[in-house]
Amino acid sequence: MPVPSPVLYPAFNVIRLSHVELAVKDLAASRAFYVDLLGLQVSHEDAEAIYLRAMEERGHHCVILRKADAPCVNVLGFKVFAEADLDAAHKFFADQGLPVAWVERPFMGRTLRTADPHGIPLEFYAKMDRLPPIHQQYALYHGVKPLRIDHFNCFSPDVDASVAFYNSFGFRVTEYTEDEGSKKLWAAWMHRKGGVHDMAFTNGRGPRLHHLAFWVPTPLNIIDLLDLMATTGYVANIERGPGRHGISNAFFLYILDPDGHRTEIYCSDYQTVDPDLEPIHWDLKDPQRQTLWGAPAPKSWFENGSAFANVAARDAVLTAQPIIAP
Repeated sequence: MPVPSPVLYPAFNVIRLSHVELAVKDLAASRAFYVDLLGLQVSHEDAEAIYLRAMEERGHHCVILRKADAPCVNVLGFKVFAEADLDAAHKFFADQGLPVAWVERPFMGRTLRTADPHGIPLEFYAKMDRLPPIHQQYALYHGVKPLRIDHFNCFSPDVDASVAFYNSFGFRVTEYTEDEGSKKLWAAWMHRKGGVHDMAFTNGRGPRLHHLAFWVPTPLNIIDLLDLMATTGYVANIERGPGRHGISNAFFLYILDPDGHRTEIYCSDYQTVDPDLEPIHWDLKDPQRQTLWGAPAPKSWFENGSAFANVAARDAVLTAQPIIAP
């Protein structure tokens, strides 16, 4: 299936990804990981949840850690341009036969809860509580110095179908991996905010969250984080990297939180604002696709992911595999 032509005037206007709610078993352990180790800032906390933001963010939160009996992902959040876009989004998803409901969310205005055709729980909003800027409060910078949430990557059982759906409401493909035998998409990177991606899809048992990602100032911040993790009891939480992706050209590191939720630390990708930018094609077997320097990803990177709450995963329709590290 070819990459679909971009829809430049969608039914509603998504600005960017916004936030994720992670269900975690031990709030204290998760707080130590995301706040003390990574350096996210606490916006609010109580006995049931912790709300976090990164250093450049003015919105109240980009991550919610919610106490639960078992780890999972409760929702992925996106910001739309205006209140009218919420009503248009309600009609769009309802017309697709997908669930729609207006929900109350702390620190957020009117919020639409829905799901994509594979069951990924989504929510859209136009207004979130604004907090004072902290990007010049340099005494607060620690850990990996996270500046902002950058993207989500999800396992999809049918990447072609996922791309077609998100394309239909304005997400544009920047890069993609194609299985040359079947001509089906194995992975695709899609954006709204003008980076390489807000949302990516990887072939695999799904839907599941593969990872969330934070943008950091420089690759040296990643090196600092590695030294910190290696000397504070987190060496086993380092899964992959550091390295430079072929796709996106970004410098990266993948780490696991105490519940196994995967986070990518990410910087140095490129701008994709032009609406006529042509997507970059990659062969699934190209060793520089995963890592520009040629190192393949470990098996866990292709198999492990976080379940979405109350959503059953199913096997992928495409069985092709990229190069995997021994």
